[in-house]
Amino acid sequence: MLPITEIFLLILGLAIIVKSADIFVDGASNVAYNLKISAVIVGLTIVAFGTSAPEISTSLTMVSNNNTADIVGNIIGSNIFNILAVIGISTFIGSLTVKKDIIKRDFPFLIIATLGLFLIAMCCGELKQPIGIIFLIIIFAYVIFLVMEARKDKEEMAKEGEIELPMKKAILYTAIGLIGIIIGSFLVGDNPKAIASALELENGVIGFTIIAIGTSLPELITSVNAFKKGEDGLVIGNVLGSSVFNILFILGICNLKVPIPLGDWLYGILFMTVATIVFAAFAYTQNEINKKEGIVLLILYIAYMSFTCCRMMGRI
Repeated sequence: MLPITEIFLLILGLAIIVKSADIFVDGASNVAYNLKISAVIVGLTIVAFGTSAPEISTSLTMVSNNNTADIVGNIIGSNIFNILAVIGISTFIGSLTVKKDIIKRDFPFLIIATLGLFLIAMCCGELKQPIGIIFLIIIFAYVIFLVMEARKDKEEMAKEGEIELPMKKAILYTAIGLIGIIIGSFLVGDNPKAIASALELENGVIGFTIIAIGTSLPELITSVNAFKKGEDGLVIGNVLGSSVFNILFILGICNLKVPIPLGDWLYGILFMTVATIVFAAFAYTQNEINKKEGIVLLILYIAYMSFTCCRMMGRI
């Protein structure tokens, strides 16, 4: 029998997370615009952190519940969704222009972070505390570097980022969004385990699908809305920044409390690395990602999700 209460709380929690993350992004983005930070940097830092907040809160809740199996599945599922589905869906609106500095600076950084995680999974089988600390040092250094880069580009900062909210209101939106995200994450809580048990599924399936897609919806909503407003840099920056935050910040934070097992997700991490390289290759060709390339990304996402879910349920 399906646990109706748990399903309701899960859906309600995810809905609150999505709405709260949207409010957070509006507030945080306008804080950045008031400070005259460019749209690309906004996407890579503040918006990326905001849209990754559901993954952060949900993963920390999983740590509290000693549910480490779903943490890695959540991160992998979210990153694959960001790279393949969010970008793929965005290209149906139009081609995504990718600036050369993003290709030279941010794509290599994401590839190195993803490849590093794969090598750790292959060689060690788990994340130990010293590695988590290194992850956190690297992500904080990366953010500081991005802020310094933004301040160098005065012309870019002058022409990007239209202020829609005054600073005080933007800060209020940011605070309300964060509170909502935390509340939504608590509602999500341990409910996926009850649903997985009722459906006789492994916990990892739920983390890789329902939780991963649900917590990635803010990235999709934000990217589509940003693209409609002509903010290509915000779209690419959001996906790249969120993917980097998921690997380095979320795994780093969770790893401070408990070791994170990676061995069971080796092939998932490998596919995430391949997807990232394909994404970068498409961006490198003519500095854009067009609709045909977006369709390829979506096909890869659907194929891999289908294969993984079937394998986890013992059908392959």
